[in-house]
Amino acid sequence: MKVFLIVIAFVFGGWSVQASADKLTEFDYPLLLGDWYWFSANDEGIESEGETYTAMNIKFKSNYDFVVRLLRADGSVDQWKGKYDIDETNITFHSSDQPEQLHTYMLSYNQFILDGARFTKLAPENLPGQWHASRISGTDVDDHITGLSILLRPDFLFSAQVKGSNGKMKEHRGIYYIEDDSIVLLYEDGLQENQFKLGSDNTLTLTNQQFGMEAIMQREY
Repeated sequence: MKVFLIVIAFVFGGWSVQASADKLTEFDYPLLLGDWYWFSANDEGIESEGETYTAMNIKFKSNYDFVVRLLRADGSVDQWKGKYDIDETNITFHSSDQPEQLHTYMLSYNQFILDGARFTKLAPENLPGQWHASRISGTDVDDHITGLSILLRPDFLFSAQVKGSNGKMKEHRGIYYIEDDSIVLLYEDGLQENQFKLGSDNTLTLTNQQFGMEAIMQREY
């Protein structure tokens, strides 16, 4: 039973099981992190300052770095980057390539509205899907855990289940966000950060150094 509870913490553990929160889980605006995309509603694009753009990508990092990429109608790309400041209603972009820009915004787990322009967050290719553990390594884990499944939806909602050898099931639902090779599961009772790696053989590897465990997940769909 003890190991079963540890594995639940491995997947679902919150502040109460973390020795100390790392920088990513301490970030004040976690839903902002990731790649956001805006696409023009028409093929001609939108004109701005004499240029016509058909798409825009903004990437936000937890160290307050940002990168903006603008796709022109002719296929060329404009890019600028720098630092950003953010509060509950405004975000300011600072860059050596552009004048300082202050914008109002609204934010949800997968929608970002910047001065009225709607951006959608996109997950890394092949990450969304239903995953089931084919192997979980760790002290005595195989003797206590009979199943681990995680559904990562493309809209950044997740559900996860751990089944113990006693037949009991633990389930959590919530929101996930990612940065580089880290994935954070955010749910009602807490949050948990793990490292992830996508394999070319339709595998997803989740690791947690705090608990010394690794789960090899196979895609079900």
